Amino acid sequence: MSLSTITAITTTTNLPYQFKPEGFSTETSTPTSHLSQKTILSILNTKCINSLHHLRQAHALVLKSGHFQDHYVAGTLVKCYVNPYFKNLDIALKVFDQVPKPNVFLWNILIKGCLQNNEPLLVVLLYCQMVAANCRPNKFTFPAVFKACNLVQAAKEGVQVHAHVVKHQFSSDGHVKSAGIQMYASFGYVDEARRMLHEAGDSDVICWNAMIDGCLKFGNVEAAKEAFEAMPRRNVGSWNAMISGFARCGMVDAAREFFDGMSERDEISWTAIIDGYVKEGYFKEALEVFYLMQREEIKPGKFMLSSVLAACANVGAFDQGRWIHAYVERNSIRLDAVLGTALLDMYAKCGRLDLAWDVFEKMKHKETFTWNAMIGGLAMHGRADDAFELFSKMQWKKFKPDKITLVNILNTCAHAGLVDKGIRIFSSMNRLYGFEPEVEHYGCIVDLLGRAGLLADAEDLISSMPMRPNAAVFGALLGACKIHGDVELGERIGKMLLELEPHNSGRYALLSNIYAKAGKWKDVENVRKLMKQRGIKTIPGISMIDLDGTVHEFKMGDGSHPQMKDIYLMLEKIIEKLRIEGYSPNTTQVLFDISEEEKETELQYHSEKLAMAFGLLNTTPGTTIRIVKNLRVCEDCHSATKLISQIYNRDIVVRDRVRYHHFRNGKCSCKDFW
Repeated sequence: MSLSTITAITTTTNLPYQFKPEGFSTETSTPTSHLSQKTILSILNTKCINSLHHLRQAHALVLKSGHFQDHYVAGTLVKCYVNPYFKNLDIALKVFDQVPKPNVFLWNILIKGCLQNNEPLLVVLLYCQMVAANCRPNKFTFPAVFKACNLVQAAKEGVQVHAHVVKHQFSSDGHVKSAGIQMYASFGYVDEARRMLHEAGDSDVICWNAMIDGCLKFGNVEAAKEAFEAMPRRNVGSWNAMISGFARCGMVDAAREFFDGMSERDEISWTAIIDGYVKEGYFKEALEVFYLMQREEIKPGKFMLSSVLAACANVGAFDQGRWIHAYVERNSIRLDAVLGTALLDMYAKCGRLDLAWDVFEKMKHKETFTWNAMIGGLAMHGRADDAFELFSKMQWKKFKPDKITLVNILNTCAHAGLVDKGIRIFSSMNRLYGFEPEVEHYGCIVDLLGRAGLLADAEDLISSMPMRPNAAVFGALLGACKIHGDVELGERIGKMLLELEPHNSGRYALLSNIYAKAGKWKDVENVRKLMKQRGIKTIPGISMIDLDGTVHEFKMGDGSHPQMKDIYLMLEKIIEKLRIEGYSPNTTQVLFDISEEEKETELQYHSEKLAMAFGLLNTTPGTTIRIVKNLRVCEDCHSATKLISQIYNRDIVVRDRVRYHHFRNGKCSCKDFW
C-alpha cells in the first residue's frame, strides 16, 4: 500500500456518516434499540470471526441499532475488519474514519491491526495522526509503533516516539521498554539500547532478550554475545534468541552449539534450529534434528512443519513428507495457505505431482504463492500444457499473476522449447500484467533462446537489456554454449563470469567442461590451475535416495555406505545387461584427458548410477525409484537410465538441478531436451 493510498483512505471525507455494507440497507425510521451492547458484542465476537458475510450483517445491525456511537462496539467492529484472514483493511480504515472523536482504544485496535496486516508504514502515519488529533497514547500504543518503526527502518521517527514515551511516563513499563530496546538495537544504536535497558529501574529478562534479538537482527554478533553473558538471569527465550539470531546471520554451527548447550528446550528452540538449517541449505541436518525431536516425543507446530517439509522437498525425503501430511490430518491441523503450499511443493519436488495436485485442489484458502508453487511444479516436470491451463485458471479465479508467476511460466516455455510463446509472453508483460520485465525474466528468455540453439539471439538480448545483466543471465548463456558446443562464445562468456563471480566453483566447472568436450585439454588444465590459485573447490556430484524415511547419499569415490560392496556388484550386473542391450558409454562426458577404458570406468561410478543400484537392491520389483541429484544429469547417465527403466521394468524419477526426468519403458518425459 503506497503512502498516497494510505493518505487518501485515512482522510476520506466524502463517505456518508453511516457506512453501508454491500447488500444491506441502513434506512430505518427508528433504531433497533432493544438490542443491548452485550448482545451486539457477543454477535461480533462469536459469529463474525471466520465469516465476512456474517460480519457485514452484524455491521448493518450495529448501524440500525444505533450502537455505532459506542466506542467499544465501533472498536470491536474495526477489530473484526482488520482480521488478516478477511484482508479488509481498507474497509476497517473507512469504518474508523466515520467514528466521531475516536478514543485511544480505537486507535490502538487500528494500529495493531495494520501491523498484523503487514502495513508498518501505515502504523507510523496513523500514530502521527493520533498525536495530531490530541489523543493521548497509552502503554498499549507504543510497542506496536516501536515495532513498525523498526520494520520500516524509521530511525528518526523511532527516536521521537521514545521521547513521547518519556513525556507520558511509560519508560518503566516492561512491554514498552523491551520494544524500544529491540528497535534501537535493530537500528545498530547499541548505546541507546543499553541506556534504555538500564534506565528506569532494573530490566527483566524479556528486555534483555529484546536486546539480544535486536543486536542479532542488525548483525552485531559481538554485542549480542556481550548482552547474553551480562544477563543477571536467563530463560529459555534467552537461548532461543541466540539460536534464532545466529541462524539468521548464517552462523548455523554457532546456533547448534547454543542449541546443544540448552538444559531445557521448548518448541521455539527446535523450530529455530530447524528453520536455520533449512534457510542455509543444510537440509539433511534439519531432518536429523527433526528425528531427534520425534524421539523426545515433542509435538511439532505448524510453522516447524512448513520448514521440515521444505527440507523434505530439497532432499527428496518423500516418506518423511508423507508422514507429516498424515500427522497434519491426524491432529486436525488447519491446512492454511503457507502449510498447504509447503505440502504440495514437497510432493511436487518428490516427483508425486498427483499428490501435489490433490493437496492443491483440496486447499480452501489459496494465495498467489500457492498457484505459483503448483505452476512451477508442473513446469519442472515438463507438463507445459497443464502449467498453462493452470495459469489461465488462476487468472479466471481473479488471482493476479506476480513476477514469480511469470518466471515460472517463462521457465515452462524454456524447458518445453516453446520459443515463440515465451517471447510473446515476455513482450506483453507490461501490457497484460502491469509490470516491466526484470533481470530474472530476461534470464528466462536467454535460457529459452540458448536451449533452442539461438545463441546469437540470446547474446543480442543481453546487449539490449535496460538493466545491467547479472551472473545468472550470463550463466544461462554459458550453459547453452556447453549444450551446443559453442567454444568461442563459451570462452568469452566464461571468462566474463569468472571476473563477476571469482568464487563460484560452478562457473569454472562449466567453462572447463566446454573446453573438455572440445578436446582442448590445455585450456582445461589452465582453468584448473586458476581454481587452485584462488582456492576454489569443485562441488562433487551427490545423489540421494529416500528409503523407508532414511535419506541415503552417494557420491563417486565415497565407499562409506555400509552396502557399498553389494552396490558395486549390482552395478557391474547392470552395466553388463546394458551392454547386451546395445549401450555404449558416452566418454565425451568425462572431463579428464585419460584413456577410453579409464573414461568408461569413470562413467560407471557416477553418483546417480550408485543410487540406482542401491534402489534396485533394496526395493521390491515394480517399486518406483526416486533420486535427487545436486548437479545436472549427464548425457551418459540419462541414456543409461532410459535403458535401465526398460530392462528392470521400473519407473525411475530423477530430479537434477534443472528439472525432473520421469523414465519409463526406455523413454524420458523430457524427450531428451533438458
